[in-house]
Amino acid sequence: MDITAAEARLNALREAIRHHNERYYLFDAPEITDGEYDRLLRELAEIERQFPSLLTPDSPTQKVGAAPLEHFSTVRHLSPMLSLGNAFSDDDIYQFSKRIKQLADITDNISFMMEPKLDGLALNLIYEKGVLARAVTRGDGDVGEDVTLNTRTIRTLPLTVPQQGYPVPEVMEIRGEVCMEIEAFRRLNRQRLEAGEAPFANPRNAAAGSLRQLNPQVTDKRPLIIFLYAIGHITGLFPASQEESLKLLSSWGFPVNPHIRKVDGIDACIDYYHMMEGQRDSLPYEIDGVVVKVNDLAVQEKLGFLSRSPRWAIACKFPPRQELTKIEDIIVQVGRTGVLTPVAVLKPVSVGGVMVSRATLHNTSEIEKKDIMIGDTVLVHRAGDVIPEVAMVQKENRTGREQPFVMPSQCPECGADVIQIEDEAAHRCIGLACPAQIKERIRHFASKKGLDIDGLGEKVIQQMVAKKMIHDPADLFYLKKEDFLQLERLGSKSSDNLIAALNAAKKTTMEKLIYALGIRHVGEHVARIIARTYPSLEAVMAASRSDLLAIRDIGPEVADSIIRFFGEAQNLRIIAKLKAARMEWSGNTAAAETSSPLAGHSFVFTGTLAKMKREEAKNMVLSQGGMVHSSVSQKTDFVVAGSDAGVKL
Repeated sequence: MDITAAEARLNALREAIRHHNERYYLFDAPEITDGEYDRLLRELAEIERQFPSLLTPDSPTQKVGAAPLEHFSTVRHLSPMLSLGNAFSDDDIYQFSKRIKQLADITDNISFMMEPKLDGLALNLIYEKGVLARAVTRGDGDVGEDVTLNTRTIRTLPLTVPQQGYPVPEVMEIRGEVCMEIEAFRRLNRQRLEAGEAPFANPRNAAAGSLRQLNPQVTDKRPLIIFLYAIGHITGLFPASQEESLKLLSSWGFPVNPHIRKVDGIDACIDYYHMMEGQRDSLPYEIDGVVVKVNDLAVQEKLGFLSRSPRWAIACKFPPRQELTKIEDIIVQVGRTGVLTPVAVLKPVSVGGVMVSRATLHNTSEIEKKDIMIGDTVLVHRAGDVIPEVAMVQKENRTGREQPFVMPSQCPECGADVIQIEDEAAHRCIGLACPAQIKERIRHFASKKGLDIDGLGEKVIQQMVAKKMIHDPADLFYLKKEDFLQLERLGSKSSDNLIAALNAAKKTTMEKLIYALGIRHVGEHVARIIARTYPSLEAVMAASRSDLLAIRDIGPEVADSIIRFFGEAQNLRIIAKLKAARMEWSGNTAAAETSSPLAGHSFVFTGTLAKMKREEAKNMVLSQGGMVHSSVSQKTDFVVAGSDAGVKL
C-alpha cells in the first residue's frame, strides 16, 4: 500500500469508527459487533504504525469514546478516564510484559492484579465527605454525562461511606462497571417483546440503555448491578498498590468482584486468562475478557500513559460471541417431544471461535416479536454450549426482497396435524409414530413407569430405529429373536430375555398403558385417575371434553390434550396394532379401592416420617385409592407431618 492509498483507507476507517463510537457510546445501539469494531481499530492502528506521518491527534486511536449527549449535563473527571489497549493472544500478553519491563527497567517478576473484564458501562463515582455527589459516564475520557439520579437506584451501591476503619476522604473518585446479569437481561427482553418494544441486543446495551434513561423511575425498575475496580483520585489516603485500593473499597462496603486475583509473573497472568475463559459460561454476568494491571502504583506512575490508554494495563479479549450474518432460509425441526422449532439457516460466520451456520428462532411468537424475515441481516450470538440464536434484526439493511416465515400445518416428518395450544407459544406434532419423536416415544413407552420392558435401554432403541426395525411403539411386539440378533452387543441370551420382557409387558394395566402412550400433560397421577374412572380404554377414547372436566384433578388443558390425542388417526392405528399383537390391559380397579377409607382423598407429605420412607407412604396411599400432591391447596384433605416439617404444615 502506497501513502496515497493508505491515506484514503485511513480516512474511511476513521469515519466509520467515529460513527460506530457514537452508536455504541452515545445511543447504546451498535450496528456492528465488538469483534468487527476491534478489527477496524486494529487495521487503523496498523496503517498509522506503517505511515506515522498520517497520524493525527483526533484519530480514534488517540481518543476514547464519544462526546456526551446534549440532553445530559456534563461533568469533568477529576482524573482522565481512559480506555485500555487490547491483547488477543498469549503472545500479545507476553509482549505487554516485555514492554513494561523495558520501560520500567525491571528484571524481576512483576505482581499483577487480574480482573474479569465485565461487559457493561464504565462509570466514575465522585464521593464528597463520604456522600455520593456525582456519577459520570466515561464520555470522551475527560468529560462525561451526569447520570447521578439514575445511579442512585442501583441497590448494591452504597450512597454513603461509613465512618469506620479508614478515615473517609474529603474527595474520592471511584471507577466501576455497571452491568446486568444474564437471567435478568433475558427477563427484561421478554417483557419488552411482550410490550411490543425492541429487545436489547445484549446485556451491555441493556445496562447502558437503563443507566442513561431520562426518567430515573425507569432505571429503578431495571436490575442493574455494579462492581468497583479502581480509585481514580483520592485525598488524604495514598494506597501503595491496586490490591490495597480494592481492600480499601471493600472495607467501606463497595462491591468488588470476587474473581479478582493478585498473581506474580506473566505466566500466572496467562493461566488466569485461560481459567476465566473456561469459567466464562458459569458466571451470572457477561465478561468479554480479563484485565491485567501492574499492582504497584509507583510502577504504574513510572510507566505513565499513552494518549488513550495507560501503559501499565491491558485488556485481554476473549473471542467475540456476537457477529453479523444473513438468514438464507428458515426451516423447521421436530424435537423428540413433538415441538416444531423454526431454525434460521445462516450464511456461515465464526462466532466465539465456532463456525455457525444455524441458529434457533424458538417459536413463531419469537419470530413475530423480533420481526425476523428470510433474507434479513441479523446479529447472532452464542454463549458456551448454548445453541446460537438471533439477537436482533438490522432492519436498516432490508431491501424489500425479504420473505415472512409461515409455520406448516402438517408435520414435515410424518404428516400428522400440527397444533398450537391456546396460551402456548410452541407448535406441536401429535403423531405417535412421528419419526422425529420415535426414540423418545419408545423410551417413554418402555420405561419403568410405563410398560417396564426390562433390557430395552436407550442404546438398543437407537439401533432399532437406525435399522428401521420399528416405526412406532406397537412394532416392538412384532419383533422376533432374529431381529434382535442383528443388533450390536446383543447375543442369544440377551435376545431371549428381551422377547420374554416384551411378552410379559403384553399383560399390563390400563393405568400403565395410558401413561406409556405419552399423552401430553398425562403423567402417572392423571393416568391413574383416568384408569379408575373409566372401565376400558374405549370408554376413555369416547369421552367428551365435559366428561373429562367432571373428573377431579383434570382441568381444561389436560382434557383438551386427551381429546386431541385420541382424535389423531395415526394414534388410533397404533392402538389397533397393540390389540392385534394380543396386548391386554386390565380395566377399572376403582371398585376394589373404594372400600378403603383413603379412597378419593388428597394427601400432602412433609418432614421425615418415623416408621417408613415418604415414598413408601405415598405408594401406600396410592394403592388404597388416595391421591398425593406436592403442595397444600384447597383440594388437600390431609397433611401427613413428620419431624422437621416445613411450610406445608
